[in-house]
Amino acid sequence: MDQMLYDDLSSAISTSGLVSMIVSLLCVVLSWWALQNLKLDLVIRYPKSPQGRLLHLLLAIVLGHFVAGFLLDYLSWSGQIRNMF
Repeated sequence: MDQMLYDDLSSAISTSGLVSMIVSLLCVVLSWWALQNLKLDLVIRYPKSPQGRLLHLLLAIVLGHFVAGFLLDYLSWSGQIRNMF
């Protein structure tokens, strides 16, 4: 009985981790795509340089992280509401 409960809990945690990873990666990719339209040459001296590209990547990661956090929180909140009724 305890082993079955442990297996169910382990499976739920694994699924949650996998969903979080996929949502985070998708949000970073979407952020990268959206930032392609940003004119970085107005802010950065050489936007095509390695430093400019790294800054673009870091901006995509930060933006994607915040968007993924919001989406995962929203998913969690909707699950809590569903369990309330």
